[in-house]
Amino acid sequence: MTKSFGAASALSDHKVQIPSFHGLRSASASALTRNALSIPSSTRSVSLIRAVSTPAKSEAATEKRSKVEIFKEQSNYIRYPLNEDLLNDAPNLSEASTQMIKFHGSYQQYNREERGSRTYSFMIRTKNPCGKVSNQLYLTMDDLADQFGIGTLRLTTRQTFQLHGVSKTNLKTVMGTIIRNMGSTLGACGDLNRNVLAPPAPFVRKDYLFAQQTAEDIAALLSPQSGFYYDIWVDGERIVSSEPPEVVRARNDNSHGTNFPDSPEPIYGAQFLPRKFKIAVTVPTDNSVDILTNDIGVVVVTDDDGEPQGFNIYVGGGMGRTHRLESTFPRLAEPLGYVPKEDILYAVKAIVVTQRENGRRDDRKYSRMKYLISSWGIEKFRSVVEQYYGKKFEPSRNLPEWEFKSHLGWHEQGNGSLFYGLHVDNGRIAGKMKKTLREVIEKYNLNVRITPNQNIILTDIRAAWKRPITTTLAQAGLLQPRLVDPLNITAMACPAFPLCPLAITEAERGIPNILKRIRAVFEKVGLKYNESVVVRITGCPNGCARPYMAELGLVGDGPNSYQIWLGGNKNQTALAQSFMDKVKIQELEKVLEPLFYYWKQKRQSKESFGDFTTRMGFEKLKEYVQKWEGPVVAPARYNLKLFADKETYEAVDELAKLQNKSAHQLAMEVIRNYVASNQNGKGELFH
Repeated sequence: MTKSFGAASALSDHKVQIPSFHGLRSASASALTRNALSIPSSTRSVSLIRAVSTPAKSEAATEKRSKVEIFKEQSNYIRYPLNEDLLNDAPNLSEASTQMIKFHGSYQQYNREERGSRTYSFMIRTKNPCGKVSNQLYLTMDDLADQFGIGTLRLTTRQTFQLHGVSKTNLKTVMGTIIRNMGSTLGACGDLNRNVLAPPAPFVRKDYLFAQQTAEDIAALLSPQSGFYYDIWVDGERIVSSEPPEVVRARNDNSHGTNFPDSPEPIYGAQFLPRKFKIAVTVPTDNSVDILTNDIGVVVVTDDDGEPQGFNIYVGGGMGRTHRLESTFPRLAEPLGYVPKEDILYAVKAIVVTQRENGRRDDRKYSRMKYLISSWGIEKFRSVVEQYYGKKFEPSRNLPEWEFKSHLGWHEQGNGSLFYGLHVDNGRIAGKMKKTLREVIEKYNLNVRITPNQNIILTDIRAAWKRPITTTLAQAGLLQPRLVDPLNITAMACPAFPLCPLAITEAERGIPNILKRIRAVFEKVGLKYNESVVVRITGCPNGCARPYMAELGLVGDGPNSYQIWLGGNKNQTALAQSFMDKVKIQELEKVLEPLFYYWKQKRQSKESFGDFTTRMGFEKLKEYVQKWEGPVVAPARYNLKLFADKETYEAVDELAKLQNKSAHQLAMEVIRNYVASNQNGKGELFH
């Protein structure tokens, strides 16, 4: 099934040796010959760039395979034994089925805080290219969370929903309901292409619309074709919309030996990919998608009139790593080249096939495409991809600097309607917020977009609805971004405990208090309220909340203990580095106080915290931490008493708790914003 172009060489950028892997071809897959299909030349545009030869097919090999590879081979295209396990009375699935159900968009979990017998449940993840969610699907997910889940919805860092707490007996009902209400979970997990990211902003602009359409086309191209998903959840009933003809042509094209022509999975074959695969599409400057953290990053290139002409492609990003194993590492994607717009599906397919054929299948720690590129080098990788693409890549086009864009607050879409981006702490929609959000979405018949920063955008809003929507949502704790602590705006955390089986320590449940403590440190060392840092926290080193891109990343490395990473930047273009290990949560201030104090004292003009830590170097920063005795305290100049009576305090405190803040913090925010509004000639709190 797969082949290798040789053993892995020493990594140039990490100075470690990844154990070699020489490929394999399973007995069942060897029968799937790959004779080129005859494709009319008219199906692809003629290019002046000369074609290159198709890679030679490798012979069968007998190297070791991971257990998951064997499960896939024996599964009849991801059906067995899941189709049988779902019918028995056990509350959980067999080992093989727990791997197979991932391809269907679900993980088996149990509450790790319970003692004694395990209570099993399932997390279901949707697949929403560009984060697009119809009004019908949102209301369906909201209902399912209450009827079959734990009463909450989780917005993810890949623009999808996660629904926790579904029992095995309810899986088919929930899955079938999602499918019949314009949704899907197919490929949201597992060894295949995951949800394709794109900027969530519904701007009616050529570049944004083209990026979003491209993301949807790539998602369709790489969607499984063998029908296993519909066979299991809706008894074989296909509930899918028609695909664009260019997607069908690109999938069926085998002019360069990319396909298994006799397989129900022409691109994936029986073994699918070696590991998960992530793709993002965006437009120049808009790095709302963390473009460099993906296996493939696709960037629209336009002419001077804003007409899309083609794409720059980046390859080899990925966040996951393993503690105490330096041969695993986070990695930024690097430029591969430029392709004209009509070739993007063929280029993406060629990259996927290169990973399918050469990615490691013996040790899943090294199965992501980033390790293939790190061992081969970008030149060799490009050369092999070009053989499957059939053309040479053109040089990448020059692009402006990247900028993180949250798309929060009120904006004009460009068609007379508005959209409203709302910050949701850690993407967890629950309680009064959940109830009120549903009421607004239902009342005004709004569609929704999920952002890659775990936030939500309400779209297609009439101008007359702006004030009532703003006021109603604010009363449920969904405030305009200028009323939210800047630390919270850019912070992210993964769910971690109690349900994630990989969690080592807290993330989502711990981040509210950690952000409060960071805010207190800011105040102690004299940093201003708007001098924020990007904080991301994960309960394990797999990096779901992308902590290795943060200015301050906390990665769980033991019970109540974190590895501290420093050096990312606000625009998500620099990789952080490991600064300290085994920092106990109760001792965070001992590290953060000196770092933030010296950032304030020694930074250059407008220098961010991440850039400061990189410039200073870790040796100097560790010296600051080791010798820290506390900030030099200036004499107090103010003695402000914010609350004159108990009733006011209690009312503000209740509102503050909705945002995981103290009454003092919320009161100061309101005062600051009131002053700023009046200085700008605006006297309304919720303008």
